[in-house]
Amino acid sequence: GYPVETTIEKFATDNNIDLIIMGTKGVSGIAKNILGSNTANVINNSEFPVISVPESAVFKPVKHIVYATDMTEIDQEVNTLIPLVKLFRATFHLLHIVPENYSEEVDPEAMEKELIKKTGFPLVGPSANTSGKPSPTTAQHVLHDLSGKIAGILDGGETQIGLESTVLDLTNAVGPIILRPGAITEAQLEPVIGKLAANAGTANETEAPKAPGMKYQHYSPTQPVILIDGTTADWKAAIEECHDQGKGIGILASEEKLTAHKEAARATFSLGPKADVTVASQRLYAGLRYLDEQPVDVILVEAYDPNGLGKAFMNRMEKAASAKYPKK
Repeated sequence: GYPVETTIEKFATDNNIDLIIMGTKGVSGIAKNILGSNTANVINNSEFPVISVPESAVFKPVKHIVYATDMTEIDQEVNTLIPLVKLFRATFHLLHIVPENYSEEVDPEAMEKELIKKTGFPLVGPSANTSGKPSPTTAQHVLHDLSGKIAGILDGGETQIGLESTVLDLTNAVGPIILRPGAITEAQLEPVIGKLAANAGTANETEAPKAPGMKYQHYSPTQPVILIDGTTADWKAAIEECHDQGKGIGILASEEKLTAHKEAARATFSLGPKADVTVASQRLYAGLRYLDEQPVDVILVEAYDPNGLGKAFMNRMEKAASAKYPKK
């Protein structure tokens, strides 16, 4: 008769089979070298999808399906996988595999346009995070927050700015008001729209916020945050107070500040050189998220000059912090 793999392939072709499922006893060693593995032969030679189930497998509900691909035939691959994902009602994760020396830059705008073109229906872009918590700046952050709640993620790479957008209120009689500072600063806006009125600040507990991030406490990780806007002596005093209370410290600060105080911390995350608030802003949320997963009880964060982009940085930190140092 025919070899096993040929018999199975012929049967699948003759009967319009869409999927082959095979058991395996896990043959290894000399037996595998001499006899081979029927399942391996089918997988290597079949034109049909094959699922291999080990004899010792313990079946659990299929909640996540990960598919690794080089993206060269992604349309056909996804169309083949969608029925399987629907069958198990699972979350679908697409893992893009690239050669080790692959260096092509991701163009997020081109990806978005291609997505809109392929879907053929209107799309909206709400914030991909849990309200009140640090915003995501990578696809991994989104997956951490929304796994099981969304169908998938279009990964355009790490965010370039890190902080949320500038939000303006143009309805006030006193003039334009910045509801939430962002990467587009007052100095950039005023030559275009005229003198800005005072910033809106924070919505009180009974007032509905006009823009995201106007709640009194926002962007906060699980662990408490202390914002330190002071001298080296203030840093030492804050660290000493935390240690006296038996608290493990995480520090989110510039490279210069970490050099001075990293020995006092259980975990640290660099915001880059102190002079570069752009890098600090890009790394801010990633740092809060990282330290929140470390064995620390409190996160100390370095303050920056509240001008230009620094105003947006400090706005986020003042909303995230449960305390400030030096104490007023």
